[in-house]
Amino acid sequence: MLVLRSRWIAAPLSALLWASYVAIVILWTPLVLLFRLLTFPWDPDRYRVGRVFHSSAAFAARINPFWVFRIVDHVRPDDRRPYVLVANHSSFTDVFLIASLPWEMKFLSKKSIFQIPLLGWQMTVAGDVPIVRGDRESVREAMRELRRRLDRRLSVLFFPEGTRSQDGSLGEFREGAFRLAIEAGVDVLPLAIVGAAGSLPKHSFLFHPATATLVVLAPESTAGLSAADAPRLAERVRERIRETIRAVHEERRS
Repeated sequence: MLVLRSRWIAAPLSALLWASYVAIVILWTPLVLLFRLLTFPWDPDRYRVGRVFHSSAAFAARINPFWVFRIVDHVRPDDRRPYVLVANHSSFTDVFLIASLPWEMKFLSKKSIFQIPLLGWQMTVAGDVPIVRGDRESVREAMRELRRRLDRRLSVLFFPEGTRSQDGSLGEFREGAFRLAIEAGVDVLPLAIVGAAGSLPKHSFLFHPATATLVVLAPESTAGLSAADAPRLAERVRERIRETIRAVHEERRS
C-alpha cells in the first residue's frame, strides 16, 4: 500500500487499470449477449443476465491492487424478496463495492453513463434504469420503471444523496427512494459504506489505496406508512447509516 501511494507508481498503474476495465467491458459484451439469448425464455425479469453483467464490476474490483473491500452482512436478506436499497455515496468506488454483494439488484444511474459505448448497452440489457437529474419527466419515468421491477420481485438501488460527496461527509437524503418503498409496500435495506471516499476522488482518474467497508443493516419496515411519512423514514435511515459509519471509524481507531 505504501508503494502505491507514490504518484510515480499510482499514475501509470491507474492508466493500466482503466485500460483493463475497458477490456473487461469489451470482453463482457458477447458474454452478456449470449447469456441474454440463452435465458430469454425463462428470465423475463433479467435477473440472471443482470447478475452476469454486474459480476464484471465485482471482477474489476478484485483485480484492483489499490482496493481492499470488506463486507459485513449479518442480515443475509432473501435474494428474491424485493427491497429498496439505499447507500451513502462518496466515490465511484461505491458501485464496485455494492456490485460485490452476492445478490442481484437494479441500479438507478445517470443517463450519461448509459451513453458509454458497450457499457451502456449492457446496463440496458441488465435492466438498470437511467435518469436525467433535474428532468421531472425523466424522474417520473424512472420511478415507474423501478416500481415495475419491485413488483417483479427485483430489488433496486438508490444513492439518496443524489450525487457523490466531495469530502466523504454524509449529505441529506432525498425522499424519492423512501416514497417509492412506501408506495410499493417493500422494506428499505440500508447500506453503510465507509472508507471509499479517497479511493477514487471526484473529478479524478487516479486510484488511491483504500480499505472500504460495506455494512448491510437490518431492513427498515414501511408497513403502515403513507407517502407523508417518507421524509421521516429518510431521516431515520440516514441516522442509522450515520451511526454505523461512526461505529466503523471508532472500530478502526481502536
